[in-house]
Amino acid sequence: MSEAGVSLYEAAGGMEFFERLVGHFYRGVEGDDVLAPLYPEAPDFSGAQGRLTLFLAQYWGGPGTYSRQRGHPRLRMRHFPFPIGPLQRERWLVHMTAAVEGNTPEGDIRDALLRYFQSASEQMVNAPGGTP
Repeated sequence: MSEAGVSLYEAAGGMEFFERLVGHFYRGVEGDDVLAPLYPEAPDFSGAQGRLTLFLAQYWGGPGTYSRQRGHPRLRMRHFPFPIGPLQRERWLVHMTAAVEGNTPEGDIRDALLRYFQSASEQMVNAPGGTP
């Protein structure tokens, strides 16, 4: 990610950064009529929030806690039970983009995160149309 082998995890601010980022994201999801119903634990998003925080921290070079607790991420498999169409993907990306933009200055870290979330969200689409 950056010079001297520093991971994005370290450059962004470590676990505190990912906790803020994911917290911001889930504040948006909580009030989203399209996304909130997809979460089996809703209205309690703390489990999903914790899992996403650990996954992103690990993905970007932080501790391997996610894999130790849950095994291989297998993102498509884990999301397959939930109908994710273009509308759900777009709503997810709206909230994640707002979280990234609200927690990172313009530059390499923001750009890398936004590229990743754009790509990852496209890979999660598993249903046609815009409604569950």
